[in-house]
Amino acid sequence: MEKQQHILETAYALFSEKGITPVTITDVAEASGVGRATLFRYFPSKLELVIAIGTWKWEEYIDWHNTLLPPEKMETLTGAEWLRFFLDAFLDLYRNHADILRFNYNFNSYLQYEVGEAEQRQPYLRMTDGLGELFHQLYERGKADGTLNTEYSEQAMFSSIFHIMLAAVTRYAVGLVVVYENSSQPESELVMLAEMLLARFTREK
Repeated sequence: MEKQQHILETAYALFSEKGITPVTITDVAEASGVGRATLFRYFPSKLELVIAIGTWKWEEYIDWHNTLLPPEKMETLTGAEWLRFFLDAFLDLYRNHADILRFNYNFNSYLQYEVGEAEQRQPYLRMTDGLGELFHQLYERGKADGTLNTEYSEQAMFSSIFHIMLAAVTRYAVGLVVVYENSSQPESELVMLAEMLLARFTREK
């Protein structure tokens, strides 16, 4: 397991820095200090290695971020307060985890062209399903206490927030947005975007 984790961490560093497509399995094996045959015993294809990294890194981040909200504290939150905590995760990713955003940008591009078998994507899909289940609990809390605007369906709210915020923080993190001198700074714009989404999807009590 230590060797497998070492391969994951090495490949993650390479993919985050150089992109996924240009980096070969041979590059990963050499950087990891293992032979190609050893690497293929753990990850039978580059696609499975990439998916394993995406699954591991997002699960690691989600688990860590959830520790910021102990169960006893979570039970006291309104749906709107829990939604703010969810939105804050995207701001934290931009401030402190740009490497994850860079990897995810390359990850999404890579998966568009590497079809593979459906079962190869299952670990990643299970991870995203788990995130959706957390949001379901959030939505149900807000529906019960009246702090969320349930004129929007759960799926519409989750999808809009996730895609809009992830796209915005990623564009700044990978340098797709040019920030000119004397213009507003990326973080202030991202905070404003989060506040706008919060206002759209919550109700005043």
